[in-house]
Amino acid sequence: MMLIPTYHFRDIERKPEYLQPEKCIPPPYPGPVGTMWFIRDGCGIACAIVTWFLVLYAEFVVLFVMLIPSRDYVYSIINGTMFNLLAFLALASHCRAMLTDPGAVPKGNATKEFIESLQLKPGQVVYKCPKCCSIKPDRAHHCSVCKRCIRKMDHHCPWVNNCVGENNQKYFVLFTMYIALISLHALIMVGFHFLHCFEEDWTKCSSFSPPTTVILLILLCFEGLLFLIFTSVMFGTQVHSICTDETGIERLKRKNQPREHTGNWQSVKEIFGGDFSLNWFNPFSRPCQPEIPGDKDLVRQVTSLSDTDNTETTEEPSEDTKDEDSVEVIDE
Repeated sequence: MMLIPTYHFRDIERKPEYLQPEKCIPPPYPGPVGTMWFIRDGCGIACAIVTWFLVLYAEFVVLFVMLIPSRDYVYSIINGTMFNLLAFLALASHCRAMLTDPGAVPKGNATKEFIESLQLKPGQVVYKCPKCCSIKPDRAHHCSVCKRCIRKMDHHCPWVNNCVGENNQKYFVLFTMYIALISLHALIMVGFHFLHCFEEDWTKCSSFSPPTTVILLILLCFEGLLFLIFTSVMFGTQVHSICTDETGIERLKRKNQPREHTGNWQSVKEIFGGDFSLNWFNPFSRPCQPEIPGDKDLVRQVTSLSDTDNTETTEEPSEDTKDEDSVEVIDE
């Protein structure tokens, strides 16, 4: 059985009546490098605020319920420093994942003039997104929340209010890793604190009343256990996607079809920014900047319609528009 790369599986709509590049508005003049990226989505903004609130709640309980009232100063300093460092790295990774352009394709570049400038030859096609009027490079997918096509889009995560793509996947992986670590750390400290309070007088275990202390610790335990499981699973799936060079969307589209496993150590280094070093765990270091697809990279070579046998064809071109020697603009 032939092995086919997963990113060749595409849902293609062949609707000539909708392929109207003359209606596309040319893209605006690109902004300066480093311009902040932010998605104005109410649900995503609310989820991002909840994320920060939960981390700050954990900070409050760890510091003011468990560590500061403790008479073991060495224990408090070591655990307080470790927990605050991990929390800072988690929130920094969250900000970078949320405010970094995930790899958006230039919007509105599928104009008639631009398509004509590509000088397509017989057998060559370009894929056009009818939603954002962009010519899509290989492995790009449209996000209905960001309203843009994203290169190597894995999924849209409301918790970071952004897509996870080729430019910010490192930050998302670090965010899930650090959240899992502080969740595990908080659970361990809650366990030790309960054991200590059972042996000592509860009134000496915390500056709060015993009922309040128990409620705060139970809520933190529930939060830590929930997010430890959730972020550990997300971290594992992201690492697997990076190692196999297969995004979540590509994995869903592939279903049970076999594919070539093209992932290697090089793809891991590209995501995390070079050879293994401490910068891999630094949310302030950039990943390797991918090459921006040139005009030639937007053109695909299709030898026959059988190359798209694994896609859904909703409508074929009419006989008067179908020509063996014509080039195709495929509405995807």
